[in-house]
Amino acid sequence: MKQHRLLLVLLLLASLLVLAGCGPEDAADPTPEETAAEEEAEEEAPAGEGGELVLATTTSTENSGLLAEIIPVFEDEYGVTVDVIAMGTGQALQLGEDGNADVLMVHARALEDAFMEAGHGIRREDLMYNDFVIAGPPEDPAGVEGVEDAAAAFAQIAEAKAPFVSRGDESGTHTKEKAIWQAAEIDPEGDWYISAGQGMGAVLTMADEQIAYTLSDRATYLARTLEGTELVILVEGDPILFNPYGVIAVNPDKGEQINNELANTFIDWLISVPTQEMIGEFGAEQFGAPLFTPDSELWDS
Repeated sequence: MKQHRLLLVLLLLASLLVLAGCGPEDAADPTPEETAAEEEAEEEAPAGEGGELVLATTTSTENSGLLAEIIPVFEDEYGVTVDVIAMGTGQALQLGEDGNADVLMVHARALEDAFMEAGHGIRREDLMYNDFVIAGPPEDPAGVEGVEDAAAAFAQIAEAKAPFVSRGDESGTHTKEKAIWQAAEIDPEGDWYISAGQGMGAVLTMADEQIAYTLSDRATYLARTLEGTELVILVEGDPILFNPYGVIAVNPDKGEQINNELANTFIDWLISVPTQEMIGEFGAEQFGAPLFTPDSELWDS
């Protein structure tokens, strides 16, 4: 596909050079070979060739490896380029609000709903879910292993003043962490509480190095186990740790730079049954269970 696009560009440049060197009456018609090459490129290039989509998404979808698995499939199928910007959900939503992204893949439902209500997005679809876990050192100095209440576990960590690394970046994970602290009626502060301002992968690395606890989405944590992290899952299963993901098309009124047509094509593709199957299979071979559970309306119907 890239070869055909390059061929068309070269033909256009050649035509411009000819026109620049000749008067209108001297401009030569394209040769039969040039015409045949151009027609072949047009016939073989898929619809939408050359389109570009800007996807602002969470670090967890990238750190887990999910995007590297599915995005190339979409690019090949539609002949487009997807530019991925991975950051916290809050930052991704801000990019959308500022008109600097076409589509968002995020995981903080309250923030997503506020984004839609403010008119920054025109379409939101449920995409998938997994859960958060509290990970920490095997020694577990705060004694939280097996605690079923995430807020109670946070309270024990705070009481023990055991090191805790927070995302601190207004991401979906940070938003969830703050909700758990609120449920525990604790405002975390002190040397033991480390606000990193980093993505999930970097925070897990910091927690590992500092023998600290942290809150992580399960997918990114499991991906890190392949890199030798010593952190272990100590708390899981509390309903408050549920982690749903949504995909949002940014309002095209943000400016002519918004590629709304391609954004909706991408969303339709993500929520389709074949793509949901890919999402549901991702990680199963490596970890014995998928890292995400499909959750689109089409999948559930």
